[in-house]
Amino acid sequence: QVQLVESGGGLVQPGGSLRLSCVASGRTFSSGTMAWFRQVPGKEREYVAGRRWSGGNFDYADSMKGRVSISRDNSRNVVYLEMNSLKPEDTAVYYCAATSRNIIASTVRLMGEYVDWGQGTQVSVSS
Repeated sequence: QVQLVESGGGLVQPGGSLRLSCVASGRTFSSGTMAWFRQVPGKEREYVAGRRWSGGNFDYADSMKGRVSISRDNSRNVVYLEMNSLKPEDTAVYYCAATSRNIIASTVRLMGEYVDWGQGTQVSVSS
């Protein structure tokens, strides 16, 4: 059984940084594609950033340009989402998602492409 568990969320001041973690059990991040999404109550879940490990393709939402990166530690089976210059509008519950498939660029932002999901971690940006 695959399980993804996010952590690292919390309260941060505007302009600050956070590193979210996604630990996997029952699968690895050595291949396939993974992504981060976020959701605010009352709104649809939205794409933040994604990475296809084969070829190293990295993609991000326009709202995150220059402020986000995804990395991994295969020895710990962990993927990280690093965000900086955080804004109040970045406040949301952040979810990691993964699939064993190498998703093409045109669909990497679609929730339906991902099979495994975490339970989410809250990020709050406020002074």
